[in-house]
Amino acid sequence: MPWQDNSGNNNRGPWGQPPRGENGGGRNQGGRGSGEPPDLEDLLEASRRRLRRAFPRGRGGDGGGSGGMPFSPKLFGLIAAAVLALWLFSGIYQVNPGERAVVTTFGKFSQIEAQGLKWRIPFPVQAVEIISVDEEQQTEIGFRGQATRSAEALSESLMLTGDKNIVDVTFSVNWNVDTSPAPEGELPGPAKYAFNIEEPQNVVRAVAEAAMREVVGGNTLEPLITSGRDLVQEQTRDLMQEALDSYNSGVRIIRVNYRRADAPPQVREAFLDVFNAGSEAERKVNEAQRYYNEKIPLARGEAQKILEDAAAYAARVTADARGQAQRFNQIYDEYRQAPSVTRQRMYLETVESVLADMNKIVIEDDAGSGVVPYLPLNELNRQSQRSGGSQ
Repeated sequence: MPWQDNSGNNNRGPWGQPPRGENGGGRNQGGRGSGEPPDLEDLLEASRRRLRRAFPRGRGGDGGGSGGMPFSPKLFGLIAAAVLALWLFSGIYQVNPGERAVVTTFGKFSQIEAQGLKWRIPFPVQAVEIISVDEEQQTEIGFRGQATRSAEALSESLMLTGDKNIVDVTFSVNWNVDTSPAPEGELPGPAKYAFNIEEPQNVVRAVAEAAMREVVGGNTLEPLITSGRDLVQEQTRDLMQEALDSYNSGVRIIRVNYRRADAPPQVREAFLDVFNAGSEAERKVNEAQRYYNEKIPLARGEAQKILEDAAAYAARVTADARGQAQRFNQIYDEYRQAPSVTRQRMYLETVESVLADMNKIVIEDDAGSGVVPYLPLNELNRQSQRSGGSQ
């Protein structure tokens, strides 16, 4: 859209100067051609004239006089109060849950503020840095590239073991900002985190890689890829925390996740065979141990039973022998006092015990001829038993 002069003067350009090539004033009439650009002094003079029209001098508004813009102490006070209010209002800030505010005064640590609506003395007196302390952050080592890992990821994960083998280790570290009470004379954790380290992810990554290499270098390959995972995680975490504390980083290591440890691809199949052989040997040992646990207690129980039976038999035989010996001594004492009576009694008792269950028939010696005198003792005994039972 072409420029139009709405002031009624069609002989001026957009900056108030006369048209080029005409004698309307300005330095162009001093010999400059119509195709040359306007002079800088002409532009400045045109700008001054436009400002004078926009802000007329004095109260008459006719451009006369030598005074500036209207000014009063009251207007200055209002402007100063507004500027002061805006400056004070700029000191209000919000600390959300799970965050801490590190407040500095003239660049020096002042205090830690918890969540809530807070106020600080605005810039340049005090400054505030908000630190997220409850968020659990994760740093992964050896995972760059995922499906096809890059050379940088492989350089992180390939480590040398104590028995001069190379192992491919991938792990992750979970960490956050330490909010535990600081010892006297030391900065709190959020302040250390804000002042002492830059790019915390890279710092944690470097410390984690160094700690894992130290732990792997102190162990042989077999426990690293089989049964020593928990010990590796614990040792790595302790070394990382010790190193980060020495840096006054304000970082707290939550846990180390030892995800994978394999032999290099060139020898992976051989190590798998060794691992499978170890697993098979362990299975055989467990089976043998189970058989041992089944058979040995059973054999021990049988042996104990035999011993207890033998002890019971010995006690029974010994008691019986002692009883018979005591009975014999008692009979012998009676025999010494009355030999004939004792012999007769022993004879009768012996006959009674021998003939107790036998059929007996009694025949008198002086019985006459003819019908044999017969005394059916067994029948009499049965009848007496039946009659006694019916009564």
